Amino acid sequence: MRITTFLTCGTVALSLAGSAAFAGTSYPLTIENCGQSVTFEAAPARAVALGQNSAEIMLLLGLKDRMAASAFWPNEVLPELAEANRAVEVISVEFPTLEAVLSHQPDFVAAMLTTLLGPDSKVAKRADFADLGIPTYLSPSACATTLDAGDAYGSRGDLWSMDLLYQEIEELARIFDVTARGQEVIADFKAREAALRAQFAQDEDLTFLFWFSSPSPADDAYLGGGNGPSGYVADVLGGRNAIQTEADWPALGWEGIMAADPTVMVVAQVDRNRWDLDRAQSKIDFLTSDPTVSQMTAVQAGRIVVMSGAAMNPSIRTLYGAEEVAAQLEALDLP
Repeated sequence: MRITTFLTCGTVALSLAGSAAFAGTSYPLTIENCGQSVTFEAAPARAVALGQNSAEIMLLLGLKDRMAASAFWPNEVLPELAEANRAVEVISVEFPTLEAVLSHQPDFVAAMLTTLLGPDSKVAKRADFADLGIPTYLSPSACATTLDAGDAYGSRGDLWSMDLLYQEIEELARIFDVTARGQEVIADFKAREAALRAQFAQDEDLTFLFWFSSPSPADDAYLGGGNGPSGYVADVLGGRNAIQTEADWPALGWEGIMAADPTVMVVAQVDRNRWDLDRAQSKIDFLTSDPTVSQMTAVQAGRIVVMSGAAMNPSIRTLYGAEEVAAQLEALDLP
């Protein structure tokens, strides 16, 4: 793998003069979101964020005082957002019930996944909130998937990109009338993404396999799919996903994983603690001790890196995850 000169890039913020160029939101505001028109009579004051990404975007936009609650957290909140997040009640780190969401009297519900707010949602359908006069918003990243029978998370014909995330940040900023802050956040992410792409030259032989979790070593592993956020991480770091599926979350047995023979194994740290293999160290212990799996080229060469599990979801954490992996790559024995 060839690594080009790294471009140092700090947070990019707009000047006060530049911020003044962004006009405030005029209400009523109508947003076209995932095939639905959603109208806001005023900026939400009691928002509920279903999913870590929705919550962290709101916190980045400085909206903690307008958040009634959040739910579904595979990982701990970003350290820089921890203080703000303490002011927001967490309903559950897993899927909440509709009743639990409604108990917080939301005037707006935003969700990051169709499993949280979709036709087969474990929580509610958008119509359930619409019937109560509560506007909803579903992440454009979730809308960009094709839902297949038996696959609640869907598949992607094209590689996920940060453009979908930038759209989400911009639209949420408009909904809450904080457009200038939204543009500051987007500018920061664009600069960081550009810095990563400048650091890593493309190498067609460099492949990554992203292991999210497994119920047990004997079960199939849940992996980051080829066109999903994991594929984006591989691409921005100059390589490609070793698992070339359109499904966002394919499950694969270890025979298939070994056949993929990735250059680098990326293991997720998932903080929810549903299974022992949510923990990165448990994954590493299995990879290095199993008589068969330990013979994989990446394992034998010590090419195992750790990334936040939340980064494998389409979210702001995806870029943070790419930065996590980037920081570990230079220490690896790569061809």
